Amino acid sequence: MGDRPVQCVDFTIPGYQGVDIIVSVISRKDHARPGPGIYHIHGGGMVMSNRFAGASDLVAWAMKFDAVCVTVEYRRAPEHPDPIPVEDCYAGLAWMAAHTGELLVDPERLIIFGGSAGGGLSAGTTLLARDRQGPKLLGQLLECPMIDDRNETVSSYQFQGIGIWARVSNLTGWTALLGDRRGTDEVSIYAAPARATDLRGLPPTFIDVGAAEVFRDEAVAYASAIWAAGGDAELHVWGGAFHGFNQMAPHAAISRAANAAREAWLERMLSRR
Repeated sequence: MGDRPVQCVDFTIPGYQGVDIIVSVISRKDHARPGPGIYHIHGGGMVMSNRFAGASDLVAWAMKFDAVCVTVEYRRAPEHPDPIPVEDCYAGLAWMAAHTGELLVDPERLIIFGGSAGGGLSAGTTLLARDRQGPKLLGQLLECPMIDDRNETVSSYQFQGIGIWARVSNLTGWTALLGDRRGTDEVSIYAAPARATDLRGLPPTFIDVGAAEVFRDEAVAYASAIWAAGGDAELHVWGGAFHGFNQMAPHAAISRAANAAREAWLERMLSRR
């Protein structure tokens, strides 16, 4: 957390099928009254990384919005294949929603956020929350989401052997998660949200993606499907941007623009009552 006046507290909670998982709660040290809650799911292609990837955003938002940010250590493939990752993520969200009083979170201002695999898991968790009449979400913020196991889009073929997450990387991640089910009709909408045919009843959604990455077309299609269902979606496709551009080149003009757009959407959502 550096020198900033924020704190991080770990909790062990029951994940899928009662197995213990860890969530970390990041908040300002002077947080004293119910404020917005941001539930974070990290990226890593379904197979790597940890709950502190992307923590710099959470620290910044805790400071700016006096938000309480919860980030979940979900179990990852291939050791823990579908449905374990998304079910762990849902368990973490349910825990946060059940403990808003203790965490000093306004239950009416709860947003889910994730990037890459975390964006896909965030979308899947949001669908689970809708279908199980679970926690009410004010919004979902999906950064370059990994949501389609079929890998049939133009962009999934365009970027082969280019960048930090190319077509072969995507195939590897999805195969680790789904095994032989990848690309078949046996894959659920919660594992691969691009497969959902009914996107009614979702909260307002922010989606952004680079124009030069595998996930471009599935992200655009997901926003379009939300619009077709009568939902609220804001979509940004950043010209020339590759996967993870704002993390790898945070001071580039396009990264600053993307971060500003994301933060502006958050500010609008969190100002709603």
